[in-house]
Amino acid sequence: MTGILLPGLINTHAHSAMTALRGRGGDLPLIDWLQQAMWPAEALMTPEDARAGMLLGSIEMLRGGVTTSSEMYFAIDEHAEAVLETGGRAILAEVIFELPGGEDWGAAVERVNKRIDYLGLRTGPDERIEFGYGPHSAYMLPPHALGVIAGHARDRKALVHMHVAESPGEDVEQRSRFGSVPRLLQETGLLDARLVAAHAVHLSDADIDLFAASGTGVAHCPASNAKLASGILRLKALRKAGVPVGLGTDGPASNDRLDLLDEARTAALLARVSTSDARTVSAADALLLATRYGAEALGRNDIGALEVGRWADIVHIGVDTPAFATGLDVDDEELLGNLIWSAGSRTVRDVWVAGDRVVADGGSVRTDRQRAQAQVAASAARLRVPPGPAGP
Repeated sequence: MTGILLPGLINTHAHSAMTALRGRGGDLPLIDWLQQAMWPAEALMTPEDARAGMLLGSIEMLRGGVTTSSEMYFAIDEHAEAVLETGGRAILAEVIFELPGGEDWGAAVERVNKRIDYLGLRTGPDERIEFGYGPHSAYMLPPHALGVIAGHARDRKALVHMHVAESPGEDVEQRSRFGSVPRLLQETGLLDARLVAAHAVHLSDADIDLFAASGTGVAHCPASNAKLASGILRLKALRKAGVPVGLGTDGPASNDRLDLLDEARTAALLARVSTSDARTVSAADALLLATRYGAEALGRNDIGALEVGRWADIVHIGVDTPAFATGLDVDDEELLGNLIWSAGSRTVRDVWVAGDRVVADGGSVRTDRQRAQAQVAASAARLRVPPGPAGP
C-alpha cells in the first residue's frame, strides 16, 4: 500500500448530530443563531433524529480521517449506538443547561452520574465510548450547578466539556460578577476537574495563566468562530503558556464541515495573519494540533500518536494526487506542508480504529452512507415544520 500513515485525527469539540440542521441560520451571529435557528429546531428533535444525525456525522468524520470526536449533545445513548455502528471512537458529554419550563439541570447531572456508575467511564469494544459531563456554558447555568458538576466529574475522573468565552456578548453578567469566565470556573472548582474549554476566544493574559496552571485543555474551532464572527483564538499565547490546545469543528450547522484537516489549515492561517508572523504555526504544528495535542487537551494518553501503548487508530493518505506530484522523497517540512496546505481530507483512503478497518478506499465499511443520508433528510424535513397545536 503506497501512501502516508498518520495517527487518527481528534475532533475535540463537535455537535455532530446537527448534520440534520446543517445550513440553518448561516448568516446570523452566535446568540441570534442559537435563539432563532438552533434552539427552536432542537426542541423538536427526537432521540431518533439525534441518532440519525450522529450516524451520518460519524461516517463523514471517519471518511475524513477523524477517528475520535468529543461530542456535546443530548440523547447520549443513541449517540453511542451510532458511533459503535460506524466503528468510530467518541467522548460523549451530555449537554446540561437550564431553560424556563425545561428540565432541571440536576436531573441531567444525575443521569450522567448513573450512566458512568453503571456502564463505566469507558465502554464498548476497545473502549470506543467514553462518557462525560457537558455543562453548556457559564451563561446557561447558575454557578452552584457548575460547582456540583465539578465535584461529580472529579469523583469519576470524567471529562467536563464546556463552551467558554466564545463571543463577547454571551456572558456579560458572569464577567461583571467574577471578572472573567475562567475566574468563575476557578471559583466553582471546574479548573480542578478534567476540563476542555471549547472556543475560549476571549481570554485575557490572566485567564490564560489560570488555564496553564490548572492544565485545562482548549478546543480551538477556527472555522466556526470565523463563520459566526466570534473572533480569533489567541493560539500563539496559549501555546507559549503551555495550555494544551486541540482542534474542533464545532457543529455541522455552524462550520458547516466536519473536516479536521481543513480545520488544521484554517487554524494555521488565522494564527499567522492575526500575529503577522508566518512562523507562528507550521504545517507540523497544525498536524499535531489535530492529533497528539488534541489528545492532550482531552486528557487522553491512549490516542493521538502512533506509538506503543496507544490504540491503533490509523489514517492512510493516498498520494496519487496533484498535491504530492512533486514526490515523497522530500524533507519532512515540505511533505507536511503539501499535506496541510494542499492535500486535505480528500486524500484519505483508508482508516482503522483499534486496528479494525472502518473506511476502505474512501467509503464506510460498516454503514450504508446513502441510507444514513436518507435518514437525515427525513429528520431535516420534519424539523422544518413548526410544532402543531397542543393536544387536549
